[in-house]
Amino acid sequence: MEDELRDLVEAEDLGALRRWLDDRPPHEVAAELGRLDQPAMALPFRLLEKDRALEVFEELDPVHQQCVLDGLRDQAFRELVEEMDPDDRARMLAEAPATVVRRVLAGLSPGERRTTAALLGYPEGSVGRVMTPEVVWVHPWQSVAEALATVRLRGADAETVYTLPVIDIGRRLLGVVSLRTLVLSDPEERLDELVNTEVPSVAATDEAEGAARLMQEADLLGLPIVDSEQRLVGLLTVDDAIEVIEEADTEDVERQAAASPLGRPYLAAGVLALARSRLPWLLLLIVAATMTVNVLTFFEASLAEVTALALFIPLITGTGGNAGSQSATSVVRALAVGDVRFGDLPKVLWREGRVGLVLGVALAAIGVVVCTLFAGWRLGLVVALSLIAVCAWAAVVGGGMPLLAKKIGVDPAVVSAPMVTTLVDATGLIIYFLTAHAVLGL
Repeated sequence: MEDELRDLVEAEDLGALRRWLDDRPPHEVAAELGRLDQPAMALPFRLLEKDRALEVFEELDPVHQQCVLDGLRDQAFRELVEEMDPDDRARMLAEAPATVVRRVLAGLSPGERRTTAALLGYPEGSVGRVMTPEVVWVHPWQSVAEALATVRLRGADAETVYTLPVIDIGRRLLGVVSLRTLVLSDPEERLDELVNTEVPSVAATDEAEGAARLMQEADLLGLPIVDSEQRLVGLLTVDDAIEVIEEADTEDVERQAAASPLGRPYLAAGVLALARSRLPWLLLLIVAATMTVNVLTFFEASLAEVTALALFIPLITGTGGNAGSQSATSVVRALAVGDVRFGDLPKVLWREGRVGLVLGVALAAIGVVVCTLFAGWRLGLVVALSLIAVCAWAAVVGGGMPLLAKKIGVDPAVVSAPMVTTLVDATGLIIYFLTAHAVLGL
């Protein structure tokens, strides 16, 4: 039943509330807690057992974690943040107000405080911020039996044991060996005969999204993270990589819709925060849309001479904008997953131009019939030719702008659908009126 947790909290039925919490997995409890108002989160969270509370807490978004912490007493607060994985703790603190950061760091043991401070010392958006430093590593001179003993000894304190970095005496990364390989190998076999030296690694200062995409492409459960001297400093785990990709994709979707990333769940954002994320882009698009007004003003005499031209302006601009948006969305996604690079610009423009021509011809075949019925065959021909040219042009613009934006260091999603649509509206009208001049002899 929807909002069952909310109903139980409002009724203050502690027995039913405990049963509800016990019957559901941590990720589902976290999802429902995130739907509650901040004051209401504290009651169900306090009813969770200590170990289960930590599992639920680590499933929450950072903004909801801060809400829960605000409702805890100092002792419960210290115990919870102390038991968190260092990377999850650093992720929460990166988005927390300064007062929360100070309170969390003050409540940590010296060792956990140093580990958390080290992660927060990496640049924002880097993989160092999201990696786990709690790694079980092994040495190449160890036997399989000795390596498995190391896993048993230190594995309980690590976030994962499925990917085991192999390092030399100077902690330099040599490769990795999987737990599966150890379990299936001869106990007496040495690790230098089993180590996989072809597994990629990335620097801790590299972009987190790029590292996560690399893991996705290489089908890895863990990606070794090294410093400038190739010494092991951590491991990017698959669950953290999925979160990084999800956040990046969410930001791209928001920017493609002409809004700034919220950085928090939708229901956790207030009305003013939502408005602030959208208003600057709408103002920018209004300024860009003045190009359309200028085009109409320039061709005012043509409109006065053939007023029927005005009937098909929405058709031309709407079709061109939609064609450009489709192209831009496809290329932005291809960039995100590494399918295309800036060097592929000529290929992309050639491909999208041909796609636009095919779409334009198909739409023109329908448009010429409809327009002829309303305004005669000559205006129908104008519309048909304009549709072909506008669709081809829009596809080229939509395909090229994200690649050019990436080249100059601008997020491709920023210049995708809304900006492409606005640009194509103005230039599409120029194509339309120039075609009308040529066909109608204006």
